[in-house]
Amino acid sequence: MSTSKTLLTILIAVLAIAAFSSVYILEETQQAIVTQFGRPVGEPRTTPGLNFKVPFLHKVQFFDKRYLEWDGDQNQVPTKDKKFIFVDTYARWEITNPLQFFIRLRDERSAQSRLDDILDGETRNAVASHDLLDLVRSRNRDPEITEDFMEEIEILEDISVGRANIEKIILEKANERTSDLGVRILDFRFKRMNYVDEVRDRVYDRMISERNRIADQFRSEGQGEARKIEGDKERDLAQIQSEAFRQAEEIKGRADAEATDIYAAAYNKNRQSVDLYKFVRSMESFEKSMDENTSLILTSDSEFFKYLRRLN
Repeated sequence: MSTSKTLLTILIAVLAIAAFSSVYILEETQQAIVTQFGRPVGEPRTTPGLNFKVPFLHKVQFFDKRYLEWDGDQNQVPTKDKKFIFVDTYARWEITNPLQFFIRLRDERSAQSRLDDILDGETRNAVASHDLLDLVRSRNRDPEITEDFMEEIEILEDISVGRANIEKIILEKANERTSDLGVRILDFRFKRMNYVDEVRDRVYDRMISERNRIADQFRSEGQGEARKIEGDKERDLAQIQSEAFRQAEEIKGRADAEATDIYAAAYNKNRQSVDLYKFVRSMESFEKSMDENTSLILTSDSEFFKYLRRLN
């Protein structure tokens, strides 16, 4: 009796395990194929929900249904006009046929490696087939002049293809090579471009030289303007000083004329006082120059004799 119960328990456990192994759930973000001994069986499963398989014989391989990321390595590539640049790229891709994907690539790691070969190769071919201007610019345009010194900048050369079109070319050619892999590249972009060290140093030197030229032009214009301002200042100063000197001389002249008028009026008004003053000063002069023993001989036209006659 105990043996029968044990066998029944084992049978129930085996049936439960078989039932559990025959069911799998496919999520919204997944797609899958069923394999038997490593070979695909049936069509790919892409509808989310509950699915069934043969237990113990079938194995489910799940693949992502979402957009996947590819990030390229930075590579040194020569352009058509022989300029070496570093190119860094990225892309987005998806698995469109999980059965074909499994047959050709097996898993995402192999797919990433295959995309490295395809996208890096097409990037090198595209860069080597176009000039640097086509790789860094997307359209033809005239430079915007915001300062006077920029008027001397030459007009930009026209491009024939442009960066956006080169990205489309790489995308189309890469999709042609991945058409039998069960994947589709959705988008491809240049993430970054830069000169190699030697070329970048020369470009920087040229940029520095150009900026120094512009700075020298500013300094020259500033010095010229400073000299002009200095000359205007000297001229205005000389004009102000000349005008001030003229006005000062005019004021002096008027003051001298007024003083002369005042002296003349005072002289005419006090003539007798002036004569007395002159007489007193003359007497003081004689008194200091003569003593008691001095004999004085006067002529008839001497000033002292005139004073004496006037007093008599």
